[in-house]
Amino acid sequence: MTTDSLIFPDWPAPDTIKALSTTRQGGFSLPPYDGCNLGTHVGDEPNTVIKNREYLVDVAQLPESPRWLNQIHGIRVINSTDWQLNIDADAIVSQQNNHICTIMTADCLPLLLCNKQGDTVAAIHAGWRGLAAGIIEKTITEFRCAPQDILVWLGPAIGPNQFEVSTDVYQTFTQHSAKAIQAFQQTDATHYLADIYLLARQRLTALGVNAIFGGDLCTASNKQRFFSYRRDDITGRMASMIWISHK
Repeated sequence: MTTDSLIFPDWPAPDTIKALSTTRQGGFSLPPYDGCNLGTHVGDEPNTVIKNREYLVDVAQLPESPRWLNQIHGIRVINSTDWQLNIDADAIVSQQNNHICTIMTADCLPLLLCNKQGDTVAAIHAGWRGLAAGIIEKTITEFRCAPQDILVWLGPAIGPNQFEVSTDVYQTFTQHSAKAIQAFQQTDATHYLADIYLLARQRLTALGVNAIFGGDLCTASNKQRFFSYRRDDITGRMASMIWISHK
C-alpha cells in the first residue's frame, strides 16, 4: 500500500478533520483477498489481516489504531468513548481528538460526516437494510448543530448500474418516500437496478443536510481497485475512516 492507494475526500471540511478510504491495492493478503484486506471476518488469514491493519496505520500515518466495529446491518450508533473491541454497531460518532471512526465495506455505502465547526465526526456503514431502517437519521441526531452545518462524503459503493435488487427492496424504500422511485430502474417483472447513492442523498436532504460530496466510485465495476461482495462473493473489505486532529 502507498498513499496513492488511499482515497481522500474532496470536500470543504475544516483543516482539523482528517478522512480517507482504502482500496484493495497494496497489503499482503493472497487471492481472493488480495491485497489490502482489512476484514477479520471474511476467511482471510488472521495474522495477514493484522499485518494489513498495521501497515495501514503506518502508510496513512494514523495517530492511533482505527476503532473497528462488528457491523451487523443494523442501526446502532455508538460514541467513540464507548467503543470496545468487537462491539456491535454500524455507525460511530466522535467529539474526541484522534479517535478514528472506522467502518468497513465491499459494496455497501460508507458515509463520512463532519460539521463545519469541526467538533464532531461520524462514520456510517449503510447497506440497503441499514439505510432503510434509518441509520443515517439516527446518526445525524448525534450532531449538536444545525443540519446545514453538516458535511457528508459518500465513499466507494456499488454503483447504480450494478446493484440489482428485488421487489421487496423497491417496496421498502418507495413506501417510505415516493421520491425513492427515482432511485430505481426496473429490469424485469421482479427486479430493479437501485441507486444507493441517490437513496442516501434523499434521506440526507430530507433532514436538511445538503452539503453532500463524493458518490461517484463504483466498487463492483472496478476489480483492480475495489473489493466487491456482489461481484466476487468471497472477497476482502476496505475501510473508510474519519477523525478530529488537533496536533
